[in-house]
Amino acid sequence: MRQSERGQVDPFIVMDVMEAARKAESAGRSIIHMEVGQPSTPAPAKARAALAEALDQPLGYTVALGLPALRAGIASLYRRWYGVEIDPARIVVTPGSSGAFILAFSALFDAGDRVALGEPGYPSYRQILRALSLEPVGIQTQAEDRYQPRPEQLPADVQGLILASPGNPSGTMLGLEDLRGLTARAAELGMAVISDEIYHGLSYAGRCHSALEVTDDVFVINSFSKYFSMTGWRIGWMVVPETHIRTVERLAQNMFICPPHASQVAALAALDAVDEAEANLAVYAENRRLMLARLPAMGFDRIAPPEGAFYIYADVSELMQDSLAFAAEILERAGVAVTPGLDFDARRGAQTLRFSYAGSTANILEGLDRLERFMAAR
Repeated sequence: MRQSERGQVDPFIVMDVMEAARKAESAGRSIIHMEVGQPSTPAPAKARAALAEALDQPLGYTVALGLPALRAGIASLYRRWYGVEIDPARIVVTPGSSGAFILAFSALFDAGDRVALGEPGYPSYRQILRALSLEPVGIQTQAEDRYQPRPEQLPADVQGLILASPGNPSGTMLGLEDLRGLTARAAELGMAVISDEIYHGLSYAGRCHSALEVTDDVFVINSFSKYFSMTGWRIGWMVVPETHIRTVERLAQNMFICPPHASQVAALAALDAVDEAEANLAVYAENRRLMLARLPAMGFDRIAPPEGAFYIYADVSELMQDSLAFAAEILERAGVAVTPGLDFDARRGAQTLRFSYAGSTANILEGLDRLERFMAAR
């Protein structure tokens, strides 16, 4: 049977690493997971309790844009976190942030349009764009700029721009002036802006800033996966300009019908689980401290400043020129799964690795011990 050209996207390498780690574990080996950006903690207790209580009720289709109570709750989150008033009508609940990207790209761009994004960056941006017959245009960001784009780097011949703060894989953040400069330049060039904010709430040197603090002319995407530890629940959201609500609603109706009802019930309760989420953040902060204290002494000393999220992105060019082979060697010899930078930067990723510190502190300590022995023996 024929296959579409646009369907021939690149693999998500971190998922291949996860599979290799799973096979090693199935063979009886102990593997420390530093490859995947997934909290080791469960969904908040309030979220699980709310869903348990709801299981005796019909969980069927909801309206396409999500439960009104959940959309109102997310609007309250913006008031609490950023001091921004958002009409709940502008909030679209989605099947994970991935569903939000599909809706955003479909609502904003036509086949053949070009969309700029910083490199290194989340690989699925590029692959979803390609699957929708759109062209990703990489902006080669620099370590001295914290791997974030500068306004003067924005190309003039593209229709869209994706920003990410905190970024994946770098963990670096955009301040208010950064967001103001980038969104203003994008407006001058006629670009639609999509701001990926799924790691908001996870910051260690000042709070995260939303693009909505500087402009309403933006699509903002977020998720319950990271701060609220709900990766497998596949529930996210986006805030869209009033002018785009009906377009997004029609797309959501036809593409997804609605987000999962059960996950929406849990997500609404999770919004009140601040104490639990902040306790998880304290664990990440300690894990980050341990990583930054010990990795440089092993040779991983060229690190992007991880201001948010739960990643360390390290330049390993002085150690090896093939990050895929290096990650495979670390998995085989040290029993630690890490992600090759090729996922995030096709041009320079062979010289970088990403370490996730989303796991428990005990596992992070064990992983660091294993890495230290491995590096000492190389």
